[in-house]
Amino acid sequence: MIINKFKKSILTLTALSLVPVQAFALSEEAYEKLDILANVFERIKSAYVEDVTDTEVLEAAINGMLVSLDPHSSYMNIDSFKDMREQTSGEFGGLGIEVTMERGAVKVVSPIDDTPADKAGIQAGDYIIKIDGEEVQGLSLGEAVDKMRGKVGTDITVKVYRENERKAFDVTITRDRIKVTPVKYHLEEGGVGYIRITTFNAKVDDSIKDALDDLKKQNDDKPLVGLVLDLRNNPGGLLTQAVAASDAFLEEGEIVSTKGRITNQNQRFNAHAGDMLNGKPIVVIVNKGSASASEIVAGALQDHKRAVIIGTKSFGKGSVQTVMPLPGGNGMRLTTALYYTPSGRSIQAEGIEPDVIVKPAKVEEFETGDDESFGEAALKGHLEIPDDVKDESKDAKKDRKKREEEAKKKEDDEKLERRKKDYQLQRAIGMVKALSIWTESKK
Repeated sequence: MIINKFKKSILTLTALSLVPVQAFALSEEAYEKLDILANVFERIKSAYVEDVTDTEVLEAAINGMLVSLDPHSSYMNIDSFKDMREQTSGEFGGLGIEVTMERGAVKVVSPIDDTPADKAGIQAGDYIIKIDGEEVQGLSLGEAVDKMRGKVGTDITVKVYRENERKAFDVTITRDRIKVTPVKYHLEEGGVGYIRITTFNAKVDDSIKDALDDLKKQNDDKPLVGLVLDLRNNPGGLLTQAVAASDAFLEEGEIVSTKGRITNQNQRFNAHAGDMLNGKPIVVIVNKGSASASEIVAGALQDHKRAVIIGTKSFGKGSVQTVMPLPGGNGMRLTTALYYTPSGRSIQAEGIEPDVIVKPAKVEEFETGDDESFGEAALKGHLEIPDDVKDESKDAKKDRKKREEEAKKKEDDEKLERRKKDYQLQRAIGMVKALSIWTESKK
C-alpha cells in the first residue's frame, strides 16, 4: 500500500514539474530502495521515542534527497517558497544574509548592505555554528534558515566563527523587514562614476540606467571619465539581471551560456548593440563574497576585455538553480546547469581571478616634509616675479592662495578619510583615471 503511494508520488512530481523531463522506468534496485524508505517511515511512526507528524518526517526525507546532491538544491515549504519569491522581488524579512552549507555549518556568502546582519558586523566567510544556543551541526540548510527567520523586531543570537581570526563570538541581531536597494551610486572626483550593485533582484537593469543618467547630470552633463563597478559581497540573484547588467556595457558578443542535461537548460545569452558608457574605462571590484550573478558580470566583462577586474578571488558559484513549484504551494530549488563565461570557462568552485590582486588595506597619511618650508621659495635670495607681470598685489595673491589651499585641504581630507576605509576603491578610482588618460592619448 505504502510503496504504491510512493510510486504515485513520483509520477505526480514528474507531471507537475516546470522543467520537462523524460519519462523513466525505475530499476528493480530503485523499487527495493523505495520499499526500504517505506519501511523506515513505518518504523519511525511506530517506534521513534517521540511522536512526530507525517509531514515532519516526509519533508525531512524530501529535503534529504535534495541537499545530498549539492549545497544549493533544497526543498521549500509554503513559507520558505513565499519568502524566496519576496526576496527576488526586492523586499523580504530576516537578517539580510546569503548563506550556504559547508563543513556542517552555515557559511555566510555575503551580508547584504544596510541590513541587520551587515550592521551587526557579519562578514563574508563567517561560519554560523549556533543559533540561539542550538548547534547548527546536524541541521539542514533549510532548517537553519528557518530558525534564523522570525517576527520582525525580535532578537536572535548567533555564534559566529571567523576563520581568519580563529575565534568564535556571539552576535545579537534584531530581525527586520528588509528592503533591498540593489543599486547605489555617487560621483567621485574627476568625473569618475561609482556604482555598487548589492544584489541582482528584479530592479537592477532599470536602476543601472537611472544611475548612469543621474551621474552624468551630476558631472555637469558631461560624459563620465569612466566607471567603478563595485560587486563586492554581492551574493548574486537573477540570471536575467546579470545578463542585463553585462549587456549595459557591451556592444556585442556572448555574455554567458548555461549547459545542463535537459535541452532547455542549454542556453546562450548575447549582448545587444549599445554600450551605455561608449567605451569609457570600467574597473570592477570583486571579493570572496561576490558570487553567482556577480561572477557572471565580472567574467563577461573580463573575457571581452571591457573591464579590468581588481580585488580578490570571487566565491566560485558557477551553478544554475531552477525553482520548481510543487503541489500545495511548496517548491524546490534544483541545480540544473552550470554557467560558462564567453571564453568557455566554468568558474564552479574556481571563482573569478582578478586581473590585479588588491587586498583590503588600511591607508595612513604620514609626514613627508612636503610643505612650504622646502622649495625654491624657501631659498635665500630667490628671484621674485616682477610686479608688472602680476595680476594682483603680493599680499592679495598670498591671501587668495591660502584660501584656495585651505579649501582644497578640507576637501582632500574629507576624501582621504573616506578612502582610508576602502583601499580597494581608492585603487579602482586611480586605475580608471589612468586608463582614461591612456585611452585619450591613443586617439
